[in-house]
Amino acid sequence: MDDRTRAPENASSDEVDEIQRAWQREQPGAPVASIGVITRIWHIAKLLEDDRRATMLRLGVDATTRTLLSTLRRAGPPYRLTAGELAKRCRVSPGAISQQTARAEREGHVRRVKSTEDRRTVHVELTAAGHELIERTVTDLLDHEETLVSALTPAQRDQLAGLLRLLLADLDHRAGLGSAP
Repeated sequence: MDDRTRAPENASSDEVDEIQRAWQREQPGAPVASIGVITRIWHIAKLLEDDRRATMLRLGVDATTRTLLSTLRRAGPPYRLTAGELAKRCRVSPGAISQQTARAEREGHVRRVKSTEDRRTVHVELTAAGHELIERTVTDLLDHEETLVSALTPAQRDQLAGLLRLLLADLDHRAGLGSAP
């Protein structure tokens, strides 16, 4: 195990604590407690985003395509969602999902299917090639990401997941997004 994969033995104080203390010193009385949470989440998000991009490159698929295909795969048979539902679940705009769908369709990973009940409704459906790609990559991705949280015990993971679930639900509510599947 190299130094990049080994957790620090003493994580009792870090650069975020220094930022928080500096703001306490520079602006006494300012509410700085959120720095300990939000700045760490931002730092973790950046590290995870960079890692995910590198992992997806290694697996031969870009992150937006993986998100699109994973969302369709998790929908269950027949692996199809409306474009609107897909945008909501992927947390992107309808315009972004349209562009992502068009690219994935050109690559043969999805197809657009008009609804038989309402011809105005278009479904995005996973193709056999898209299904094969997501099946091939998702296990490797999940195995890798399991190593990223290995510094936490199962109980700590559950606790952190629960706290993040509460925070996400509140932020979604404030943004008018409600609960995302």
